[in-house]
Amino acid sequence: MSATIPGPDGRPRCRWCAAAPEFFAYHDTEWGFPVDDDRRLFEKLCLEGFQSGLSWRTILAKRENFRAAFHGFDVERIAAFTQADVERLLKNEGIVRHRGKIEAVVNNARRARDLVAQEGSLAAYVWRFEPLADERAPPQTASTSAASIALSKDLKKRGWSFVGPTTVHAFLQAMGLINDHAEGCAMRDEVERARAAFQRPRSRSA
Repeated sequence: MSATIPGPDGRPRCRWCAAAPEFFAYHDTEWGFPVDDDRRLFEKLCLEGFQSGLSWRTILAKRENFRAAFHGFDVERIAAFTQADVERLLKNEGIVRHRGKIEAVVNNARRARDLVAQEGSLAAYVWRFEPLADERAPPQTASTSAASIALSKDLKKRGWSFVGPTTVHAFLQAMGLINDHAEGCAMRDEVERARAAFQRPRSRSA
């Protein structure tokens, strides 16, 4: 079976785009392109946590609802959430109403705030875990990696939750720390060019 399928313009795309028409835009404009914006990084870690046990299509369809419910994933605002906010969100039909996952977002916002105080930014911390070229498996052949295991372990040590190695690996793929577009995919070279031009953020300790 080919790793790619024809896209709307006839050019090949990663086969997973066939699962839903809306995947093509996400695949072509977001997935795999390097990100250094703290809010987007935090959002993606949260949404990957919500996806656990569900499909990305479900989460993508509700993404704007999640953004509204969590104030655009503003760490400071979420860190101030109370138990009353959790109960309010559990009644929000526009998001995934899972107590553990909602509480994890609040907890992780507080942990992210601490991490930013130490490192200068979430981006600087996350990009320390970018794997070297010879450490990467062939595209889309692994659901975890040495990098995702290391980042997951460190986040858990810092008190984060819903950040297992599989969740973190999906985050690394999506945020451009790994170019996991299939060989032959029209976007693989575009992502690689973006990664080559990307200036890696540095932590205060670097």
